[in-house]
Amino acid sequence: MTTTSIFNNNFAILLFLFLISCGSSSEAGTSQPPNQTGEKAAVVSVTTSGNENAYRFSVGIQSQDTGCNQYANWWEVITEDGHLIYRRILGHSHVNEQPFVRSGGTIDISKDEVVIIRAHMNTSGYGVKTFKGSVANGFAAFTTGSDFASELASQQPLPSSCAF
Repeated sequence: MTTTSIFNNNFAILLFLFLISCGSSSEAGTSQPPNQTGEKAAVVSVTTSGNENAYRFSVGIQSQDTGCNQYANWWEVITEDGHLIYRRILGHSHVNEQPFVRSGGTIDISKDEVVIIRAHMNTSGYGVKTFKGSVANGFAAFTTGSDFASELASQQPLPSSCAF
């Protein structure tokens, strides 16, 4: 067998495997663009500053903002058992700024208290891509359940409007 025929056989096998992996579903090409699916916001970073029982958090969020019709409208700090400690209302969409970082505080927690930071979309609710940790030990990516502390979505403070 020549080098050319080995190459042709390997190429044919790779092409066949590629075509099989693509599938031939009749639903191909019917998905909506990401900005129209109501995808959930994800926390992508958390930093803190300040002193014990008076911390300021800076939270990075990736969201599928399209304007006031769909945007990340808050981030919050909650206890591990789902109690609201702090909520930072976001007064406008961030269509052209992704991901974006917004700061908030003063947050009354000890340096060792473990908390969860998560984001909320006005159309699809809480995202499951959160961060968990403490000021003393740092924060890391964490995934919550889709219904974790969902009742907090109606707890004050809540946004009253969206500027743009």
